[in-house]
Amino acid sequence: MVEPGYNDDVSSTVALVVDRLLEQLGESVERIQRRITADIDELRGDPRLVELLRFSVAGNVETVLTVIRYGIDLDRAEPPTAALEYARRAAQHGIPVSALIRAYRLGQQEMLERILEEIRRSVADPDLRLAVYDRISATSFAYIDWISQQVSDTYEVERERWLEHRNSIRAVRIREILANDDPIDVDAASSALGYPLRGRHLALVLWTEQSDSPGKELLRLERFTRAAAEALRLRHTPLFVAEDTVSGWAWLPIDRVRADPAGTIRRLAETTDNSVFLALGVVDSGLAGFRRSHRLARVARKVATASGAAPRVTAADDQGIAVAALLAENVDETRRWVLDTLGALASDTANDARLRETLRVFLQESGSYTTAAKKLVLHPNSVRYRVNRALERRGRPIGDDRLDVELALLACEHFRQAVLRPVG
Repeated sequence: MVEPGYNDDVSSTVALVVDRLLEQLGESVERIQRRITADIDELRGDPRLVELLRFSVAGNVETVLTVIRYGIDLDRAEPPTAALEYARRAAQHGIPVSALIRAYRLGQQEMLERILEEIRRSVADPDLRLAVYDRISATSFAYIDWISQQVSDTYEVERERWLEHRNSIRAVRIREILANDDPIDVDAASSALGYPLRGRHLALVLWTEQSDSPGKELLRLERFTRAAAEALRLRHTPLFVAEDTVSGWAWLPIDRVRADPAGTIRRLAETTDNSVFLALGVVDSGLAGFRRSHRLARVARKVATASGAAPRVTAADDQGIAVAALLAENVDETRRWVLDTLGALASDTANDARLRETLRVFLQESGSYTTAAKKLVLHPNSVRYRVNRALERRGRPIGDDRLDVELALLACEHFRQAVLRPVG
């Protein structure tokens, strides 16, 4: 028999536990995100999708805790916006819906473990512990069933819409060509695509942010691709295909010998729509070059987006991009390694940024103060002072670990705040 007031004790204790969990929301989200990306291969890779996944996790955790805290009926709850948008992007990228549902189950498991930890810390009475956990877990399971259905429905609608949007001979054929390195009938494929695969190519990956006018993002990207072709005075029409609703792939048929096509595109980007970001491959020839230039453009985008604040243009042949792409495979581990390698020099301050740049150029110029001074437009004594100061900030001189220091400085240059220690 339940004693009078027992249910009130359970409700007040549930509220106490949930309030404490809401105070630790960021930590909970971080743990769930790590668990999901560690266990589900399909949800790793594209930095933008990983970032949106974090917002989806945060929205779901906050929503379910609010539902539990105030006893809200799920029929009156609203799915988190980021969770539905993540389902749409997953559909566009061909991520199976089963991976999304598994992510919710893993997230629930991780969250219930945190709930149990908090109950053990907050509640002494074993019976009350059990009652509180039962109430929270029951609502948690009901929420997962409810949100999984919402996400599945959103995914299926978007997948069908996206396939209709993408279901043209050109888009399907391009993805088939890129999917493997098997030989194909180049002339037949060129005819189907309306693009000369036997020529020389420069691949681009373009992306933009979601705008206030959904559906017009791809038009902006196509418009920039055409403008690039006009700036290069190409004889043939460029090739463009949507990757998802806010990004696309393009190839420019470099039919004339140009000294610096990437430089022309950089200058165009500086004077046109500042909402368009792009990554460039390298100029290469034939079918193999068509594929290789695209692969390198995707590598460049991976580096560009790893910092969370991408530059307008990143090229695959920019200094250090190939190595930076390897460091971008696991930015969290790279950050820890950078902090271990550079110490206080890896702090996110303007002064440390100047010291890092001076040290990077000094090492690049084989330890010559004079040559580094010319490149930095400084007096050699200023270079010497900054190098010494950089080593003081690092906390130890450079010895056999010179290569590590150079790579860590490269990571700071490309990934910025993603690997630097915040001020304070």
